[in-house]
Amino acid sequence: MPPRSAFTLHSALEGPMDHTTLIDVAALRGRLSDPLTRVIDCRFELGHPEVGRALYLKGHIPGALYAHLDEDLAAPRTPWSGRHPLPDPTALGETFSRFGIDEQVQVVAYDDSGGAYAARLWWLLRWLGHPRVAVLDGGFTAWKAAGLPASIPAASVASRPFQARPDPSRYVSGDDLGELLAQQRCILLDARSSERFEGRVEPLDPRAGHIPGAQNFHFARNLDADGRFLPPQILAEQFRRALRGRSAETVIAMCGSGVTACHNLLALEIAGLGGGRLYPGSFSEWSRDAARPIATGP
Repeated sequence: MPPRSAFTLHSALEGPMDHTTLIDVAALRGRLSDPLTRVIDCRFELGHPEVGRALYLKGHIPGALYAHLDEDLAAPRTPWSGRHPLPDPTALGETFSRFGIDEQVQVVAYDDSGGAYAARLWWLLRWLGHPRVAVLDGGFTAWKAAGLPASIPAASVASRPFQARPDPSRYVSGDDLGELLAQQRCILLDARSSERFEGRVEPLDPRAGHIPGAQNFHFARNLDADGRFLPPQILAEQFRRALRGRSAETVIAMCGSGVTACHNLLALEIAGLGGGRLYPGSFSEWSRDAARPIATGP
């Protein structure tokens, strides 16, 4: 902890400290009255797309807005895309403006799935050049467990001018990934469950299995039994074993459709490693192309 004088100087000159990876329930509670804090509810279920919005309307963190994965955090799918394509940066910037976000605003995203969907919003904002975004550790479950109130009426905010500055270095295309794998220049981490990775089940995508050369790194490995992220040192140890001596900058994160892959990228950042990139199309895009190889088994 810094000396009290240094903390006081920071608080007086800069306001509340920025959060760029995680924020806990106590810290968020203390920021709810801050007009420069924006809370976004990202609850969602892949098989039931309207469940998240219904849960939001039944009760949410006071002042939170709702972001729908299909409608707000992804572009419409096409015959050749994955299930959740990256939104057009201009359109996504307009969404963030509607959410009342500009460069001064601290964004906090939450869900009830260990951050699986909130991490998508975290990554999208960083992709567009907005680092002041954090995921609520433990999500809505932790908020309720702390005995904190939930609000029922849908919130509304005034729009703010969001400036989208997309960074293309944060992701790779399917063609780019194929070249990197052929040249053995990346570590491909697949965030799906082992059952889907191995091809034993596939409820969503055209073919079962995984991209040859990928490692299975289920995003739930980043969490403890309460759905909170593991301590940074434990996360770092897990990722270093997966990296096998290579730099975190060689990581390409994927999953079924580029959503839970962001959870691994967030965990890398929490671990102090960072540097990984996203394959947004992920297995849902890769598996649509019959010319691309698929592997099964561990």
